[in-house]
Amino acid sequence: MLYFNDNQLKINPKMKKSTLYLLMGILLFVSACKDTPKANEEVETVAYVVNESAVARIDSTLKSIVDSGNIAGVSALIFEKDKEVYYNAFGYADLEAKKPMDRNTIVQIYSMTKPITGTALMTLHEEGKFDLDDPLEKFAPEFANMKVYVGEDAAGKPILEDANRAITIRDITRHTAGFGNNGNIPGLGKLIAEADAMNRENTLVQMAEKLGSTPLHFHPGTQWEYGPCVDIQAFLVERISGMPYKEYVRTHVLDPLKMDKTRYFVPEEDRGLFSAIYFREGAGLDSLVQLSAEDSKSNYFTEWPLTRGGSGLTASIDNYQRFARMLVNEGTFEGTTILKPETIKLMATSHLSDSITERMWLPSKGQVGFGIDFAVRLRPPATKEENNGVVGEFFWDGAASTLFWVDPINDLTAVLFVQLFPYDQVGLHKAFRDAVYGPIE
Repeated sequence: MLYFNDNQLKINPKMKKSTLYLLMGILLFVSACKDTPKANEEVETVAYVVNESAVARIDSTLKSIVDSGNIAGVSALIFEKDKEVYYNAFGYADLEAKKPMDRNTIVQIYSMTKPITGTALMTLHEEGKFDLDDPLEKFAPEFANMKVYVGEDAAGKPILEDANRAITIRDITRHTAGFGNNGNIPGLGKLIAEADAMNRENTLVQMAEKLGSTPLHFHPGTQWEYGPCVDIQAFLVERISGMPYKEYVRTHVLDPLKMDKTRYFVPEEDRGLFSAIYFREGAGLDSLVQLSAEDSKSNYFTEWPLTRGGSGLTASIDNYQRFARMLVNEGTFEGTTILKPETIKLMATSHLSDSITERMWLPSKGQVGFGIDFAVRLRPPATKEENNGVVGEFFWDGAASTLFWVDPINDLTAVLFVQLFPYDQVGLHKAFRDAVYGPIE
């Protein structure tokens, strides 16, 4: 801007009019130069993964799977660069009652409980209450002097040997502690079933006592096997903090993130929002069996003593998206900090060494390792048949085919809700990921 004082404007009256025109011209020229972009200056545009084409792909993909009869209903919510870029729902939460799947539908998230438990545990790590390589028995003598099952003798008695080292806290965050997965393991399965550690009438302490007295399936740190490790994380939170786990996770994670619909117990007034569970027995329109409320929901209508860390929460899609957005924002969401950026990075870094080659079904997730309660994508898909995704992404899913992921490269978080057993037998996750990112070339 040009400024002139009074003395500068005292000019010859004969020249006044022409001078004023000149000054006005100068001012207009300067203003135009200041406000008009240079000819070679590019206008900055923000490129989104979920653009109009992606939205159309996602809609078409989800609708077609519902229309095929392979699922009753589905919803998806995606944020990118702190902006909602996709939401839609198709089909029914309750097919028999013709109740649509919608934004307020509450679902059972099963193992998508695990990352929430890991987050609660890592708040204590930030306080210096433990190191990842501390032996578990330092805080929980229930897990001291563990034995490993190696077979049975001629009389049918179990043959046991001492574990080659103590279980560490890192082991229980990455599923390498050695615990058996289920009752189908020959020989050991019978001992797991007899212990009945996951009986919902147990407390977390009783669960830990029973797990600690049951032989391990393998030596700690030698294999990856999905099992009760995250339930032990919940027990550990309770033991270290001195606070019941359900109360700790509520006050340190769920309430600060305003996740008021994420609960172990669904009160009477919200049960009308609760989705049914479906079991797929074949393919097509007649393949789905809707399970009764007694068979599929009773766990959530009573406040049981066992508050598992590995399963058991219910949530609405917006609630879980709040958790995902906290993760993509490096531990802080809407001014509330749950974890530090370095802690999120630690959780989203694979802790599986190359020497751990036995990994159960983890390779079916793609080119991944495993961090603290997340699978972590290490390499791009090797084939078109693999799940799509971006290197650096971390994610997990649930037994009823729910899914979420955090893509820090694109500042993107996606949550997919469905209630289908057996776990994703219809290729829903693959189709949804391809719809978001575009087919793998």
